[in-house]
Amino acid sequence: MRVPPFLLMQGLLTLLALCGCGYYALCLWSAVRFLKRREKTGSGTFLPPVSILKPLRGIDPEIYASLRSHCLLDYPEYEIIFGVSDPADPAIAHVQELAREFPQHPIRLVMCEHILGGNIKVSNLVQMLPEARYEFLLVNDSDIRVEPDYLRRVVAPLADVQTGLVTCLYRGVAAPTLGSRLEAMGISTDFCGGVLAAVEIEGGLRFGLGSTLIFRKADLKAVDSFAPLLDYLADDYQLGQRLAASGRVGYLSEVVVDTFLPAYTWRAFFDHQLRWARSVRDSRGWGYLGVSLTFGLPWAMLNLLVARGAVWAWGVLAAVFALRLTMAAVVGLRVAGDWQVRRWWWLIPLRDVVALGVWAVGYLGKTVVWRGDRFLLRDGKLEKIAR
Repeated sequence: MRVPPFLLMQGLLTLLALCGCGYYALCLWSAVRFLKRREKTGSGTFLPPVSILKPLRGIDPEIYASLRSHCLLDYPEYEIIFGVSDPADPAIAHVQELAREFPQHPIRLVMCEHILGGNIKVSNLVQMLPEARYEFLLVNDSDIRVEPDYLRRVVAPLADVQTGLVTCLYRGVAAPTLGSRLEAMGISTDFCGGVLAAVEIEGGLRFGLGSTLIFRKADLKAVDSFAPLLDYLADDYQLGQRLAASGRVGYLSEVVVDTFLPAYTWRAFFDHQLRWARSVRDSRGWGYLGVSLTFGLPWAMLNLLVARGAVWAWGVLAAVFALRLTMAAVVGLRVAGDWQVRRWWWLIPLRDVVALGVWAVGYLGKTVVWRGDRFLLRDGKLEKIAR
């Protein structure tokens, strides 16, 4: 007997919703393991001198306070090296102000005159690296704000000579626009859970996050330094992957830092989400396909529509929604420490539906927008599109 198409659709959507439940459960289990490890971890007494490399381009929200937080670190010896490629970059004024406010700190500005590849951040890092005096290097994005004990805690795992990279999670501090709040909810209640789950599935950390990358200069040299990353969009992911391939162990720090999100318009929000999506699709094709199994709540909502409001479909939706909110609470509140989750938890269904749409659109092209420039993405590498 032939099965009607709408029943097949119901079966498929129910299966996808249940797969989403499995993903939420995996995130919860991974979060609990991470929290147990956090309880046993201290800052340690391993305090080598560190060179902090901060490539800059333009002005991010709350940029001065974020840069300033790196000058307030409770750490015995470190330097901060800033790099810009444009002599008219407005970020330069903030670096100069920092140098005036903190004359006791070794703060230097490097003019990175050459554009060496499509990724300006990495181009700057290549030219900043020779200025770094110390063996231990820390790279993080310009919109990251940290606490005074940050450097003590993120450097501690490198006391183990087998550890080659430390990275950390982050939470987005939203501006007062819907797009910014949706992204903040996505970071704390989904992205962080996905990172924790990936570490468990892959048996360790095999990638990096731009919020923090700390490593030894010798290990960086062993993977040919920053130069191979010059045209990659996901340079942080690539660096972590290369260090792992070289035999170095990655470590996901217990530290969670803040990143300040722009007041996105809908278009800017969509462009940013699509850049993330296409970066993942281009670097991990099968992994990107597997992301379809993580959208439990949207699939359950679609299932309810296809089932025309059947009681059993309401039951599936209620179960999926309850597990999604539980995961959001544990990962967003306990792991990420994001107070915004209490205030804007009701945006999670909308955020998840938008994320499913972005995931689907991610298959429909290869262009991305990054800091106002358009690029074509081929095998993870950037080709700039002329205006």
